[in-house]
Amino acid sequence: MHTENERALESGIVTDLSGRMTYGSYLALDQLLTAQHPVSDPQHHDEMLFIIQHQTTELWLKQLLHELSSARELLAADDLRDALKRIARVKRIQDVMTQQWSVLATLTPTEYAQFRGALGNSSGFQSVQYRAVEFALGNKNEKMLSVFRDHPANLALLTAEWEKPTLYDEFLRYASRRGLPVPSEILDRDVREPYRETPALVPAIRAIYQDPRTHWDLYEACEDLVDLEDNFQFWRFRHLKTVSRTIGMKVGTGGSSGVGFLQRALDLTFFPELYTVRTEIGS
Repeated sequence: MHTENERALESGIVTDLSGRMTYGSYLALDQLLTAQHPVSDPQHHDEMLFIIQHQTTELWLKQLLHELSSARELLAADDLRDALKRIARVKRIQDVMTQQWSVLATLTPTEYAQFRGALGNSSGFQSVQYRAVEFALGNKNEKMLSVFRDHPANLALLTAEWEKPTLYDEFLRYASRRGLPVPSEILDRDVREPYRETPALVPAIRAIYQDPRTHWDLYEACEDLVDLEDNFQFWRFRHLKTVSRTIGMKVGTGGSSGVGFLQRALDLTFFPELYTVRTEIGS
């Protein structure tokens, strides 16, 4: 059947956009789409991919911080149901961020080597939003603050996150208010310190897992947190493998050991007791 293969505009569609809020103005696309500035000379075709990969990651990190901050506030207000809704969204965003590594992995070692030198000392290590997400989840590190001492806005953002309770802190405080025997050393801990495993907490977590019907919402929350940490580790692993296939064992542009430095991040954990308890269940 012959058709014109052209969709007619409906009469109600607004085509006179003068003086109106538009798709482009609402999303600030003029600024967003002109924020890609390759520095290679002559400009390398693949540098645009490298820039957009990292810019989109930064946008998702901004959304992660938005959701994690809200989840903490909801837990502090004893609203577990809506907090879990926020965490569910975080998990979907993490899936997208992990899949994104497959796009960057199309950049071959030969292609990247042709413009890597133009990047100077710029490095993902310097992502303030990534550090803020790690802080929000419990991997606090005061020494990271000094990395941003020459950028007051970034330093203020990270310092504020350093001084806040983590998502896990707020969950455990909530669980305590629900009657679980969370040790005082956790409830009163200095939240600026990295969260470290506290064996005395494991019995409280074990009580949830041994009787999930009684503690169903807390049980669901624990599993959601484990999902979140698993997803974070998948992202770290895909980062490691993408870097490994692109630069091998070269030193990072920011001065780190590269693959070795990323490898050690896999040993970090956000919610250690939620993993420890699995060894004890059924034994």
